[in-house]
Amino acid sequence: MKIDKFTCIRCPMGCALEVRKDGGKITVTGNACKRGEQYALDEATAPKRTVTSTAELIGGELPRVPVKTADAVPKEKMFEVLEEIKNARLTAPVRIGDIAVKNAAGTGVDVVVTRNIERTFIA
Repeated sequence: MKIDKFTCIRCPMGCALEVRKDGGKITVTGNACKRGEQYALDEATAPKRTVTSTAELIGGELPRVPVKTADAVPKEKMFEVLEEIKNARLTAPVRIGDIAVKNAAGTGVDVVVTRNIERTFIA
């Protein structure tokens, strides 16, 4: 039997969760609600994370623009997503929700801009 322990982050309670894997059977204990149970199952079987970073911005008021994945991506794909963000080159102006990287690392999740940045006009 394998036992994994997690602290739930789905609500402010921070329940101490325990996931027991015995063959094909998985049980969760310590959760105060169904959200905690689902969180523990997801973490134990297919963990996902939201990735945040910055991307290069050409011609903008700032040299970089903050970005994040539009949804969580498989944890094992995080570094591939970050590499694609590192190679992205955006041109100002950019708006919140603009796609910086489409289908990042083949996950089906886009990386989107999280701040409006205007173009720099040089007279």
